[in-house]
Amino acid sequence: MSALDSLYRSSRARVIIGFAVAAVLLFGVAPATMSTFRLGLLGKFLCLAMVAVGIGLAWGRGGMLTLGQGVFFGLGAYMMAMHLKLADAAQVEGSGGVPDFMLLYGSGVVPGWWEPFRSPVVTVLAILVVPAGVAALLGFAVFTRRVRGAYFAILSQALAAAFAILLIGQQATTGGTNGLNGFRSFFGYDLADPVNKRMLFFIAAGALLVMVAIARQLMVSRFGELLVATRDQEDRVRFLGYDPAKIKVVAYAVAALMASVGGALFVPIVGIVSPADVGVVPSIGFLIGVAIGGRATLLGPVLGSIAVSWAQTSLSEQFPSGWIYAQGALFILVVAFLPGGLAELFTRWRRSRRTPVPDDGTATGDGGDPGDGPGPDESADITGPAYSGRTS
Repeated sequence: MSALDSLYRSSRARVIIGFAVAAVLLFGVAPATMSTFRLGLLGKFLCLAMVAVGIGLAWGRGGMLTLGQGVFFGLGAYMMAMHLKLADAAQVEGSGGVPDFMLLYGSGVVPGWWEPFRSPVVTVLAILVVPAGVAALLGFAVFTRRVRGAYFAILSQALAAAFAILLIGQQATTGGTNGLNGFRSFFGYDLADPVNKRMLFFIAAGALLVMVAIARQLMVSRFGELLVATRDQEDRVRFLGYDPAKIKVVAYAVAALMASVGGALFVPIVGIVSPADVGVVPSIGFLIGVAIGGRATLLGPVLGSIAVSWAQTSLSEQFPSGWIYAQGALFILVVAFLPGGLAELFTRWRRSRRTPVPDDGTATGDGGDPGDGPGPDESADITGPAYSGRTS
């Protein structure tokens, strides 16, 4: 076996190479070849891809059809937006400044539950803790009662719809249908400065790579094995002495945390957050990207989400009324013919390159070792296998 072939067969080496290539593309090639506007657009796609990483973990590995990730995306986004509006008001009026939209639609007094978000530290902690805590409490209440499958999907979707309706009805404190916008600074940095816009892109790219690394570590760990086992045989896992509810709660909370961070970075990059970004439609959009890319793989949800977001932006500019039909048709084709997503094409190609094993159990034709096959952690490779389980 040649050294190059040996390197290719090493799952860990492929992962390291994959992360290195992604880092070069995100931190080197993209800033050097894209304008500030296009780079900001890619930054927006990366924020949406963070949500996809969590969905891939919860749905692809855990079998939880999460149709309400817009709730956690919105929590992170609105908490960040609240801090930015308060910081902008403080620059104009002093430490007790009131956001401009409250002067127009409200009483001109900042609500008490807004006040903690004047602190950058409290804001960051809230973005990390509140959505994960909400998901943990909700998951514990649902999964301990063995609610799963379509019932859990409907419940999560209903939460997304209720959250959007709640935001729309609070015109004086959340901006209503207009949302929160018009941000001028991000933790003291001028958002109009192109250098700071590139800085935000680098932050989003780094956060996405960290999330992918965390997701891979969870997949190859003992927890990842239990999560897949819970997806495929929940009753058997329970009979073996494990609590499937706790396993699901952890995965659901991690997915919520990733969605929250994505939403928090989405706000300064895009410059606006509204109920249209957190309701049922965007929640389903998150899911479509994951399904197209390959929900049980590591990189499939990321690539699928970025590809769908890019196609939506590009095609909607040229065919405003045709994109939604193209998105639906693509989703149906993938579900019908590629249940494992587009990543299944790569998996089939890899399998076709493997040399058949004769009856005596020895591999032939490629100079490899007898019985050469995937490593113990190949299931969480940078592309990963096609989805072979079921949605519980």
